[in-house]
Amino acid sequence: MSALAYQYVVLRCVPRVEREEFVNVGVVLYCQGADFLDVGWQVDQARLLALFPHLDVDRVRASLEFVAGVCAGDPSAGAAAAAPIGTRFGFLKAPRSTVIQPGPVHGGVTGDPARQLERLVSQFLG
Repeated sequence: MSALAYQYVVLRCVPRVEREEFVNVGVVLYCQGADFLDVGWQVDQARLLALFPHLDVDRVRASLEFVAGVCAGDPSAGAAAAAPIGTRFGFLKAPRSTVIQPGPVHGGVTGDPARQLERLVSQFLG
């Protein structure tokens, strides 16, 4: 496969927006040339609760499962999941004031978007 441009955002768990403290919990990667949109995520419950003792970790997981549904185009994820793949990435990278927030958009090139997602997950969540 030839080199393909991609964009990604790191998803952050931000339990108290006003404090601007966060823990990375996921990475969404979009590659238009490969028609690829996916998320890799992991929730370190012990770490999150050590930093944010009152955090609803099940809510964090549910939010990340929603992101996965949007990426996959799963109808249970609602209207956002029914949109074209580029629009879905736009929805996921848009700033919001929920417990899961996207960081800045970054980019690169890869021959294998799925493998690149694995590398980014390892880099940011490992």
